[in-house]
Amino acid sequence: MWKRSVLIPIAVLAAAGGLFAAIRLGLPAWGADAREQETDDAYVRADQTPLSTRISGTVRQVAVGDYRSVHAGQLLIQLDDSDYQAVVAEARAGLEAAKAEYAANQNAKHVADAAINASQQGIVAAQAAAVAAQAGIDVVKADLTRADSEFRRQQSLLSNRAATKQQFEAAQQARDTATAALAGRQAELSRADAAIASARSTLVEATQQRAALDSKDALLRAQIDAKTAAITVAQVNLSYTKIYSPSDGSLGELRVHPGQLVGPGLQVVELVQSGIWIQANYRETQLGKVHTGDKADVHIDALPGHEFHGHVTEVAPASGSQFALLPPDNATGNFTKIVQRIPVRIALDPGEGLDQLRPGFSAAVVIHTSSDAASGASAAASVGIR
Repeated sequence: MWKRSVLIPIAVLAAAGGLFAAIRLGLPAWGADAREQETDDAYVRADQTPLSTRISGTVRQVAVGDYRSVHAGQLLIQLDDSDYQAVVAEARAGLEAAKAEYAANQNAKHVADAAINASQQGIVAAQAAAVAAQAGIDVVKADLTRADSEFRRQQSLLSNRAATKQQFEAAQQARDTATAALAGRQAELSRADAAIASARSTLVEATQQRAALDSKDALLRAQIDAKTAAITVAQVNLSYTKIYSPSDGSLGELRVHPGQLVGPGLQVVELVQSGIWIQANYRETQLGKVHTGDKADVHIDALPGHEFHGHVTEVAPASGSQFALLPPDNATGNFTKIVQRIPVRIALDPGEGLDQLRPGFSAAVVIHTSSDAASGASAAASVGIR
């Protein structure tokens, strides 16, 4: 009897140990090889876009209501744009003033060009007058030389009583006339030289003025560019007074109302975009044969009795814990092995009932894995599964 009392506990412990070993070693391998992989850690997901203001202003109109369906480009909220319209008008006026100043500078350049041309022509004319005056001086000097020689000859003859006084006075008058003509020609040459100097001075001044106008051109063009950019900025800010839906979808609860003063960056409403999918978080031990394209059946807790169909589109490149704000670090301290969850994205096939789905609904998913091991290995490698 004592042997029976000892063998029974030993048999129970052996059976328990065998069951534990079977669970520990056999079931995970069987689960990874199963054709159907199931999880209830799944949810309906959709892209959610928070819409915010870019500028400050007073809400003039809220064009839609809470939880309404909207289309891409539909007006949602409009701010009072009076101030921004005035800024655009002011910027346009500034641009027109800059263009007018630029045009006036072009006219001034034409005037400067005319002054330069006139100065150059004046220099040419004055130089010609100087040449003529110099030629006249040469002629008059020759006449003066002859008149002076004749005067001296008549003076000598008169002193010897070989000439009459009348002849002497005529020679004297001819010499004085030639002397006066030489002085006149020299005065003409001086005036021509002065005209040349004046024309050259005017030319230098006009050239400097033309260069200054050219330099001013660059400044005025820069002002025009700046005014044009100011108009663009003003128009962009004006466009921010209207908030449109960036895509089709449904709105959440509006957080602003007409008459409310808002500032830049204030979130006014959240847009849930059209195009939902299922995110199923599978255990890492279930993904051995799961790959892109596998068919999936989806049951939504909120819609009992309705089955949706879809297929696997993506397997996350890392476990969900790796995307956490503080990823776990098992390099130090005690270690407890925990099976990780890998997000799997499932696209739903077109069908009835999709419009009843809402992001956040809980779901249960069954993936029908492919029996093609080669394609499964290729797909697993494409998503980084080893």
